[in-house]
Parts: sequence; C-alpha cells; structure tokens
Amino acid sequence: MPRITIIVPCFNAGRLVLETVASIDEPEPVELVVVDDASTDPVTLAALDELEAGGVRVLRQEVNGGVAVARMAGLAVTSGPFVFPLDADDLALPGRLARAADRLEATPEAGACVGDYEEFGNAAIVRAVPDRMDPYRIAFTNEYPVTSLFRRSMLERYGGWRDPSPQRRGYEDWNLWMDLAQDGGQIVHLGDVMYRRRLHAPGLDLSARRHHAEIYRALRDGHPRLFADLPAHRRASTLSPLRKRIYPLLYGPRKPLRTLKPLLDRAGIWTARR
Repeated sequence: MPRITIIVPCFNAGRLVLETVASIDEPEPVELVVVDDASTDPVTLAALDELEAGGVRVLRQEVNGGVAVARMAGLAVTSGPFVFPLDADDLALPGRLARAADRLEATPEAGACVGDYEEFGNAAIVRAVPDRMDPYRIAFTNEYPVTSLFRRSMLERYGGWRDPSPQRRGYEDWNLWMDLAQDGGQIVHLGDVMYRRRLHAPGLDLSARRHHAEIYRALRDGHPRLFADLPAHRRASTLSPLRKRIYPLLYGPRKPLRTLKPLLDRAGIWTARR
C-alpha cells in the first residue's frame, strides 16, 4: 500500500488539472484521486476524461459541495497514512512528498509536515511558513498552507476539512489548523519549498474575504480553548515583540489587508528566510 495519498479537488479548472497531475513525481508509488466537484465546463470535463483514460482515478461528485467536501470525499475512498491535498491549478515539486513522509515517520508526535511555497502567475515569490505550530499566530491569521502533508490519523481525529460557518464556504484549512493548535498539536517543517501555488483570480477566496468577519466569528466559536488561552500563547510565541503587538490590529475580525502585502514583501516579512 502506498504511504502517500494525493487528493486533487477540481471544479472547472480547465486543462490546468492536467498540469497538476503531471507535476506529481515521487521516487515511490503514490495513491492519487482527482475529485470532480460537479464541474460544468466542457474543457474541464474533457481533461478529466483524458486523465481517466490514462489510468488516473477520477471520483465524480453529483452536486457541487465545495473544496472541503471534495477533499473529504477523496479522503473517504483512499487509505494512505499520509495525505497531501493539492489544488487542481497548483504544482507539486519532485520528491518533496517522499521527504515530507520521511520527516513524519521520524517525528510521530507531529500531525503534519509543512513547507515553504512558491507563488507564481501574477507574481513570483517564495513564502515562508513557520517552523512550529504557533497558536498565537493562528488565532489571528492563517500562515500555514492547506497544501501540506497531513497524518491521516490527525485528519480523522478532527473530522478533516470543514467549513467553519454553516452558511458560508471557505477557511476550511484555517479551521483545521486551529483544531491542531487548540490541542497543542505539533508540526514539522520540510526545510524546503513544498509546492508551487498559482496566483490568479481569487474566486472562492474572494467570497470568503467578503464575509471574513462572519466566518472568523464561527472560527472563534468553534475553538473556545484556543482563544481563552491567548495570553499564554502570546508569551510562548516566537514572534518578535512588534509583530505580537500588530497581529491583533491587522488581523482577527478585520479583513485581510491585501493592499499591505506588497509592502510587507519588500520588507521581507512573510517571505522565505533564504
């Protein structure tokens, strides 16, 4: 049985899904499932047929349930002990998953292996991901990518990816990281770039941002211990004193400040440590 499962949720991604699947290149067998979230675009449907004809498993959803539901559908029909969710427009990097699986096998207390990631498309930059799970950071903003290698047992413990608000889709990845942080869970870092993230039209992310305050309230309500323990988490955080002060001012219930991102990039904040 392969130790690595790759789940690719796909909704109207066009032929980009072919590039995504083609980018998977590991020195060991992997278990792959592409979950079609009821796509309607003929180009996407033709691409999925092409994948299926080439031997790729394609799971067809009858109703569009969103990315969280699609990932969970893929989780239900797979069995690898380590799970890598890869969006249908992003790209894997050769050999990184085998290395990440080695890290998890060597660190049984860790629920996930994270890595830095390279953004490409509208811009090009490498984003740094924290080396450890920091509950203080995660309470205000999500700096941990959903495209990480997760231990299946951890996903099953928390119910995997779930939209925190019953009325809105989005922030399912943040919800999962809060679950882990609330329970004092640990992560390990690959020490390298894990994958390439394509930048383009914001889509669902834009929808979630429009309702940010509402969804953030649902995240808080769903993680009472995390927020009750914020003073202790603040003291334990490895953030600089300045960043500890500004996180509650910039993030939390406030909409993510996208206009500040280029300035922060030029200052070297949230970009890779190299």
